[in-house]
Amino acid sequence: MARYTEAVCRLCRREGVKLYLKGDRCYSDKCAVDRKSYAPGQHGQSRKKVSEYGLQLREKQKARRIYGILEKQFRGYFKKAERQKGITGENLLRLLERRLDNVVYRLGYASSRIEARQLVRHGHFTVNGKRVNIPSYLVEVGDVIKVAEKSAKSPKFKELAEAAAHKTPPAWLESNVAGLEGRVLAFPSREEIDTGIEEHLIVE
Repeated sequence: MARYTEAVCRLCRREGVKLYLKGDRCYSDKCAVDRKSYAPGQHGQSRKKVSEYGLQLREKQKARRIYGILEKQFRGYFKKAERQKGITGENLLRLLERRLDNVVYRLGYASSRIEARQLVRHGHFTVNGKRVNIPSYLVEVGDVIKVAEKSAKSPKFKELAEAAAHKTPPAWLESNVAGLEGRVLAFPSREEIDTGIEEHLIVE
């Protein structure tokens, strides 16, 4: 499966905001956005007047990069959001939040969505007792996401469990750190999605 394999800190610098793609590094003094608060490349420090289309494009790219999806995938999510009842932009964000890799990250069992994607791909999580290794799997209300039995014994997940104990998941998720599992209580509302994305620009 195709995916972005270059330096992810360049993506944060290009968007001009922290996308939290490197986990704990993003909170440290080593964060690229804090050290170089301008776009990467030869002309990164030059001032450019951004058009309306440019603003909309940057918002779309920011959403793609936060959730780690490709252009074709993003178009698929957008078409699905258009077909649903309600506001298209909110439907889009709700679909992206329901991705299994994002839910694993929100529950605190990964330091970043990139790490969550890798853990899911390697089969470390089950949904309702069945092993799922598809990061784009969309969870439903009532689904129970749990660390696989064999994986739970590894030092890696013991370390992640300690970190998850100090994190508070969003209200639409319930976390049981002792059991290394979480439950989907409801679909997220717009107020519970704190990615800083202005979805109306994407729709426009």
